Amino acid sequence: MSKLVNDITDSNFESEVLNSDKPVLVDFWAVWCAPCIALTPTIEALAEKYDGAARVVKINVDENPAVTNRYGIRGMPTLILFKNGREEERVLGAVSRDALARMMDKHVKTAAA
Repeated sequence: MSKLVNDITDSNFESEVLNSDKPVLVDFWAVWCAPCIALTPTIEALAEKYDGAARVVKINVDENPAVTNRYGIRGMPTLILFKNGREEERVLGAVSRDALARMMDKHVKTAAA
């Protein structure tokens, strides 16, 4: 996994995501989920593209039931963009890098913006 994509857990979700001073894209995934695995290169590319302007993290739904239940995750992959501690957008399924970048561009200030 990329050094720019961090794994988070139930215990550090609040500090890493909700209290972040930057937007955070959270990838809810599972090891048995083939679309989740297929999405990994896209997640890593987004982490690189938005490095410094946003964070990209992953949370394993099987190992972190509290956050998974709190946000009603029923299908995977589910990607949620959090900003200022609030859910801003949610995407279900393996979507394209361009679609995710468009979603993030609405909420992330980059050097080029």
